[in-house]
Amino acid sequence: MDDFICPRCRTSKFQNPSMKMMVNVCGHGLCESCVDLLFLKGSGSCPECRIPLRRNNFRVQLFEDSAVEKEVDIRKRVLRDYNKREEDFATLQEYNDYLEEVETIIFNLTNDIDIVNTNKRIEQYKRDNKEQILKSKGRLGREEYEMEEMLEFEKQREEERKKVIQLEEVEIKKKKIREKEALIDELMFSNADAKNILDTFAQQAQQEKKEEEEEEVRKIPGKATQFSTGIQFGRQSHSTFLPVPTDEGPIYVYKPLEFDSDGPKPPNDIDIVEKHFLNHVRSETDTERAGGYKANIACLRALQDAMMGLFHSKKSIKS
Repeated sequence: MDDFICPRCRTSKFQNPSMKMMVNVCGHGLCESCVDLLFLKGSGSCPECRIPLRRNNFRVQLFEDSAVEKEVDIRKRVLRDYNKREEDFATLQEYNDYLEEVETIIFNLTNDIDIVNTNKRIEQYKRDNKEQILKSKGRLGREEYEMEEMLEFEKQREEERKKVIQLEEVEIKKKKIREKEALIDELMFSNADAKNILDTFAQQAQQEKKEEEEEEVRKIPGKATQFSTGIQFGRQSHSTFLPVPTDEGPIYVYKPLEFDSDGPKPPNDIDIVEKHFLNHVRSETDTERAGGYKANIACLRALQDAMMGLFHSKKSIKS
């Protein structure tokens, strides 16, 4: 973004840090000052491609490559009408053909290929699927509204949780101060042994802590909240875990896999170390060891592969 240069006035971001690059449907960028100057009357033409543009269609350029900016704008515009989903098609092949058609239209408009026929194709599609487009737009609007409601509800819940935690922290501090003052008063004015007083207060603190933990366990989750759209959101009062099976069956006994390798028996892990096989194998690094690689396992695997099939002989097939 710092390398942006206005193609008209040649002002760069380095020369003017507050400069904003603007872009329209054609994808050619201009600084905000040039846009205000060239489109003072509300409309004008692009200095590079000379196509007619309107001032209210300019927006701040987000991407460094103007081609990317142009494709993003075209994609948003096309997908507002081509808004079908997979469930709207009878087969997956029809849905894939539809997606390919959409990408072809976006590619043509982005690269200025057969613009006239492509726009006619879009207009014909809008006329043929007018009801479907309106229905899909309503569905998308409803889903966006439901998502905003859900996010707002979660935000409110988070603020409530923070307030509850702050109140609990304040109450805990006050409680500790009261307990400290009570302990000091007891030590100052009581005739009992100081050690017995401290032990009594310690036992009371442990008992209160235990009761608080039991109270937390007994807390019942809140009921699900229903939005105005009918969606229920929140923690349910029942558990979704599968029940633990109680049928007692035979105890599982592990049996190692045995197979005929048609070769000599390879050395085991102890032989690899004692017989210095690892002298010819690169030691693993800390990164490789963290990923599960060990030199002795790799060495054993290589020896197994080398010895496998050495005693194999092709048997003659009798006719």
